[in-house]
Amino acid sequence: MRVSAAMRSQPLDDRLSKRNFDVLSKYIYDYSGIKMPHSKMTMLEGRLRRRLRVTAMPTFDSYCDYLFKHGGIEAESIFLIDAVTTNKTDFFREPKHFDYMTQAALPDILKTYADRRIRTWSSACSTGAEPYTMAMVLSEFLSSSTPERDYFVLATDLSTDVLQKAQRGIYQSDLLAPVPADMMSKYVMRSSDSRRQEVRISPKLRSRVGFARLNLMDEAYPVGDLMHMIFCRNVLIYFDKPTQQHVLSRLCQALLPGGYLFIGHSETVTGFDLPIRQVANTVFKRV
Repeated sequence: MRVSAAMRSQPLDDRLSKRNFDVLSKYIYDYSGIKMPHSKMTMLEGRLRRRLRVTAMPTFDSYCDYLFKHGGIEAESIFLIDAVTTNKTDFFREPKHFDYMTQAALPDILKTYADRRIRTWSSACSTGAEPYTMAMVLSEFLSSSTPERDYFVLATDLSTDVLQKAQRGIYQSDLLAPVPADMMSKYVMRSSDSRRQEVRISPKLRSRVGFARLNLMDEAYPVGDLMHMIFCRNVLIYFDKPTQQHVLSRLCQALLPGGYLFIGHSETVTGFDLPIRQVANTVFKRV
């Protein structure tokens, strides 16, 4: 759709109408499973202001017309979803999960699957803190117990923006404050310029993590061989119950028998018919 110079010059002073919000929120839900109640109208309006500027649309009416009447949604869908997804992340977030991983899950997996490469999946990886934390824990555990064993971390997300940041592996140094000092020295590189408050994950650790875009609303998850461990933390809270069932069922299908599923501490699987049993707080084992 071509936009005239006159349209480009108009100020972005309109507001997101209820009609436009309803259309957008339905599309976002159908595409990603993310609930957008009316209480989030102001948030959505603020986040989409940048998309209006990038697409040179003077109003929300013209933006929504471009998306849904003139075929723009095919090209714009990735950017629209990037604008509305929440991407909070921390290294060693919910640390008891990583304690359980080291103390119980990994010893059990090594005993049950003695001849396999350890495959793990961070299914909502955001900017990479979770999969890189998983890789650090795996590397430390295997190097001290069975150095001949190999591992791989698959990291997926719906947002292309966060995936690009995760692949670079560059972070503000204070974000890595929770990383133990011995792991920092092994897996994190500091800038030679002391004025830069940035660090980067080492190439060796980055090589153990593969990033890909994946929509948890898809009917199947093309992740290759079944996983020994799957992390799906702090994403289910954005879904309604039917979508949670959909996602959890497919995650279980991607998990080896005896494999482990980790969900967020504010999340639950109560009421769902799933082939898992609880083994710790928000940790489940495939039966």
